[in-house]
Amino acid sequence: MRFPARSRIVEVAPRDGLQSLPRMLSTDDKVWLIDTLSDLGFHTIEVTGFVSPRAIPNLADADEVMARIRRRPGTLYRGLAPNVRGAGRALAAGCDEIVGLVTASESYTGRNQNMTLQAAFDQALASHRVVEAAGRQFVLAIGMAFFCPYEGAIPEERVLQLVDRAWSAGVRSLYLAGSLGLEHPREVGERFGRIRDRWPGLDLGFHVHDLAGMAPANILCALEAGVDWFETAICGIGGGVATPSATGNYPTEDLVRLFADCGVDCGLDARAVMLASRQVAQRLGWPLNSAAGRFGDRLENLVTRAG
Repeated sequence: MRFPARSRIVEVAPRDGLQSLPRMLSTDDKVWLIDTLSDLGFHTIEVTGFVSPRAIPNLADADEVMARIRRRPGTLYRGLAPNVRGAGRALAAGCDEIVGLVTASESYTGRNQNMTLQAAFDQALASHRVVEAAGRQFVLAIGMAFFCPYEGAIPEERVLQLVDRAWSAGVRSLYLAGSLGLEHPREVGERFGRIRDRWPGLDLGFHVHDLAGMAPANILCALEAGVDWFETAICGIGGGVATPSATGNYPTEDLVRLFADCGVDCGLDARAVMLASRQVAQRLGWPLNSAAGRFGDRLENLVTRAG
């Protein structure tokens, strides 16, 4: 396999990780988490979501969190905005980058956003226009881009049509989300490869879950296919969706170590991220869902012999 010299990692624990947790994290703890992640040097941190507090109470303090974090030069601080109103809030709060959301499943869109896929896409493109006019960066998230619990396998042509429509509207950055982690390596490589071939100028990402245990293989296939960045969450926290077998995001510390082992520079120190994952899990009472966090690296597993 041939890998690029560099890739980027977007840390999504503060938003995607927290929004589905059964308990609410205090604003102080959220700010501490984001500042800890900033100190590690992430390219982008997804801080929060500008959504209705009735729908997602865990993110009700979005504006306060954005106001209190310590911004690191060189890091983009991102917010999710599922509609135009949310995009306006995100801009007012000072987000550097704003994410609009659609899913490639009509059934899931109706259940999750209470609208049709067409209406959701219209909202996302309207948000794009607002964000672009304000001089900020916009990213389109295409969820359920491989498999949906209600519809099964998502046809590749449907995803390509969504990408084509986004590109025609001026969107130049988007990602596909493996929202359940049931996609297959070959499927991932081929889907991203076709997108890269048709739209070579697109800044392309992959939001990674790991229900089937295929995340590392999927990541390597996506990397070889030309994906520019990957979205993961420290400790592998959160990210579950409404399905009996819901699982969380792929752990950031495992991805950083995978990149290091493959010689891909992501601008992060694998050992520092691993140690930070343990600190985060201990302070916030989170489960440590990563191999790197639980079992360490080669240095920690080196047996020293005297004499």
